[in-house]
Amino acid sequence: MAQHNDLGKQGEKKALVFLKEQGYKIITSNWKEHKFEIDIIAIDNNEIVFVEVKTRATDFFGSPEEAVTIAKQQHLIEGANYYLEQNEIDLNARFDVIAIVMNTTHTKINHIKDAFSAF
Repeated sequence: MAQHNDLGKQGEKKALVFLKEQGYKIITSNWKEHKFEIDIIAIDNNEIVFVEVKTRATDFFGSPEEAVTIAKQQHLIEGANYYLEQNEIDLNARFDVIAIVMNTTHTKINHIKDAFSAF
């Protein structure tokens, strides 16, 4: 597996631990169906939260959250709508981004709640 894929998987594991520590109930991680993929789906209070995790070894070329482009947001929104319809879930939805800079010397987690919306 490529080194950047390993870093991404490590970041997703750190994000799961972080969310659990914050009291989130994890529904699933690495959900994939058809053309859709969502890193983490969780419950926070009475909201279903779709989480995109971006991990980088450095922020020299920009912060990880900058990689969540408008096109990526739209794709996540479509995937979330599909997930909600298929599972007949009637909760308010929220989109969070967890940006992680992680290397051998430090790990920095930036949790951006309600990072973007479907409207």
